[in-house]
Amino acid sequence: MNWRDFHKGLLRFKLRALALLIMLGTAAAAWIGWDLPETGHLADRKTNLVIQIRDWQGQEHPFTLGPKNHRWTPLKAVPEALKWSVIAAEDANFYSHQGIDVQALKEALKYDLEQKRLARGASTITQQLAKNLFLSREKTLLRKMKEFLIARRMEQELSKGRILELYLNVVELGPMVFGVGHGASYYFGKQVSQLTPGECAFLVAMLPGPRVAYNPYRNLGRVEKRAEHILKLLKIRGVLSEAEYRLALADKPDIPGLQRRPRQAPAAPPAEEPQADAEETVEELQAPAEAPVPMVPPDEPEAEEESQALPPQS
Repeated sequence: MNWRDFHKGLLRFKLRALALLIMLGTAAAAWIGWDLPETGHLADRKTNLVIQIRDWQGQEHPFTLGPKNHRWTPLKAVPEALKWSVIAAEDANFYSHQGIDVQALKEALKYDLEQKRLARGASTITQQLAKNLFLSREKTLLRKMKEFLIARRMEQELSKGRILELYLNVVELGPMVFGVGHGASYYFGKQVSQLTPGECAFLVAMLPGPRVAYNPYRNLGRVEKRAEHILKLLKIRGVLSEAEYRLALADKPDIPGLQRRPRQAPAAPPAEEPQADAEETVEELQAPAEAPVPMVPPDEPEAEEESQALPPQS
């Protein structure tokens, strides 16, 4: 056996062992019963939750998630292109899984074996929300197991639309820039409802690592390339027509002052605060299922009624 085969076999063993530990640990935790946070109260759209967010220097600050935050953006004010950009880029099976995407986990393990490194994560939108609201950034098996359990609880107690609404209002998009409402204002000087498809894709392109890897002040070309790939996914899913896709590609986001102040970009975060999935590349952003999806996510009662008139997915 040569060194390459040995290394591949060792990585395969480690990944399988990790997957087994996660499954067994999650089952054991559910059996024993952790003191996990309650999530049912989040179903009330009037709820305000104060959490701690960390700036790029490692200092914590209180952050209000809910209508009392003046940058709060209700889901009905979010453009469809932004909703579907997030789903296509972050969690293609969002509307079919129950908090944990087993198929995505399998694909991530397979990809890591091929690349001979831990290159791709498989966290769902629900898992990311659970982590952002209730858990630390530490990469430990214990934290991951808690993340799984909280995500499952959220899926049982909250609608998909509510989960997406909370996620969009807490994601990090820049230096103390949290939520798409703040992101739209910070980068484009607009309200979220005014964003073009190209601008929506640009914001979502930063999600894997707005501090370093996908910080537009440091890696503008990388962000633009990933945004273009996201727009392609929207075309594949039927969210954008061919004409809309071409128009979005030609409509390069105009970020005020971005080109004039490259040397004034905020300092990078401390080395001990790496962004999750910061090593993701454009090539790792996979196209979702072949069948087109409805134009409107079934997130609100009226949206659910409208979606019933659309052709069923194959």
